[in-house]
Amino acid sequence: MRPRFPRFPRRALPARVWRWIFAANLAAALVGGGWYLFQPAGRQAEVDRLVTAALARDKRVGFLEVAWDVWDLYYAGSGAGAAAPGDNRILYGGLPRPRDPGEELRVLVNQGYVVGYSDALGLPRWAAYRVGDLPRIPPAPPRPDRFTVDRRTAARVEPQVYTGSGYDRGHLAPNFAIATRHGAAAQRETFLMSNIAPQRHGLNAGLWQDLEQRIATNYPARYGEVWVLTGPVLGPDPARLKGRVAVPAAFYQIIVDEQDGRLRTLAFLVPQEAPARADPGRYLTTIAEIEARTGLDFLPALEDAAEREVEQRRAGRVW
Repeated sequence: MRPRFPRFPRRALPARVWRWIFAANLAAALVGGGWYLFQPAGRQAEVDRLVTAALARDKRVGFLEVAWDVWDLYYAGSGAGAAAPGDNRILYGGLPRPRDPGEELRVLVNQGYVVGYSDALGLPRWAAYRVGDLPRIPPAPPRPDRFTVDRRTAARVEPQVYTGSGYDRGHLAPNFAIATRHGAAAQRETFLMSNIAPQRHGLNAGLWQDLEQRIATNYPARYGEVWVLTGPVLGPDPARLKGRVAVPAAFYQIIVDEQDGRLRTLAFLVPQEAPARADPGRYLTTIAEIEARTGLDFLPALEDAAEREVEQRRAGRVW
């Protein structure tokens, strides 16, 4: 959400204070303008996009975020010096792989996202999607009114398994981001039960929804595009809905940004009981920790040294 600053009537401050404010803003503009003029063309284009995003009301970007991004991208050393090879149109860094050679996942490719589905657990172990920026974010098509059994799976979980369970049918690849980038047919595919995991309503309608909205609007506006890996975290002996669908203890979210051949990541590990309006910074973690909790290997297409560096790095703040 765009930050709101109090407005003070001009008469509330002495004239000399207004002169100082004007001088400070002028100095900041001159320093920033001078810095901009001496940057290479690619960096100028990046800054142009950030400022344009801050001026677009539907992107939910603040000028303070622009300043932080310039610092993070070019001076804070927050990225690793390697990009993933291969086709990254939807999935970045290769298919996540179970570390247990005996675990089988069914890879299901949809128009806007990919999932690694476990028939044994009755839910996806991971979902991956990419969100690019748009000049204007269009309204999403009307929300589908029902969920659908995915006949490509052996489990063939029905929507009714969740009825009366106390858990929402929680999307992994989100309805809004996929709908606004790929259209109504792709949106309907997010309502396949192969994209669904049991999620507490307070999380589904609270912190998790806020993160998904930020991914759909704010991050693409600031970075051009981001890639997302998301999924459930299961305990050692999870309960099951009607004996079929495993109930997660938590959910993870990994967000990847590539700029100038360098990678930055945000990794969240959020328990089911997270308060609806909790600060997401409380749940920042490392990809290595998510791997330890899920038994999955993420970003396997990276060179080993770059993969280790990226996966051990914890973001200092939420972008």
